[in-house]
Amino acid sequence: MTAGAGLTFAQVRIVNNTSNTAVSNMSAFIDGSSNSTANSTTNVGKGLIFPRTDLTTFTAFGGSPTGLPTSFPTRFDGMVVYNTAASGVAGVGATQGTLSPGYWYYDNKSATVNGGTWRPIASSAKENILTTETVTNRQVNNAQIYGIKGTFTANGTTTAVTIPAPSGITALYGITIYKAGTNNVYSRELYSYDISTGAAVTGSPSMSVVYPSGTYDYVLEYLK
Repeated sequence: MTAGAGLTFAQVRIVNNTSNTAVSNMSAFIDGSSNSTANSTTNVGKGLIFPRTDLTTFTAFGGSPTGLPTSFPTRFDGMVVYNTAASGVAGVGATQGTLSPGYWYYDNKSATVNGGTWRPIASSAKENILTTETVTNRQVNNAQIYGIKGTFTANGTTTAVTIPAPSGITALYGITIYKAGTNNVYSRELYSYDISTGAAVTGSPSMSVVYPSGTYDYVLEYLK
């Protein structure tokens, strides 16, 4: 019987060191980049895939909820996942806005495991206002701004139009009324808006807008 030995190189190192021996007192606990010396290329092992989960079906946290204050998150505060759900809310904890695909983290400073809030990790991607609630890239006094797109029909004889209030709205931030496919922006002001009924009057106290009969587009921005 003979024994064989071979030399292997791990793709994951404790720190960024080709000898894989320098570990003491390093702030970074893991380095997943490619070792170009071992692989003879810089094009290997560049990516890190996060756990993927549908947060709408994530209904309970498993394991110990206490953690160690100096090294392990108490009650899963700071937990990061890649969420695959395109709408809805998380099955456990609160949700900031509506779920969308991307990276989300669990912000939990509460005294219970389920008392935290799932929040999207900020992205440099452009926001896209849709007919479902959109979490914008903006805040006002630390309050999140939401957006939604819709249409309304004007009869040509009254200043009143109906713009349904999104669920949970507490204050209006802004509105743009236009016609898609044209260069016509009709108004950026609301003189009055009844959240309970959606009744809206655009314009100013001195000049309300009467729209010609037809269908118009709007983007509503609001706080909740």
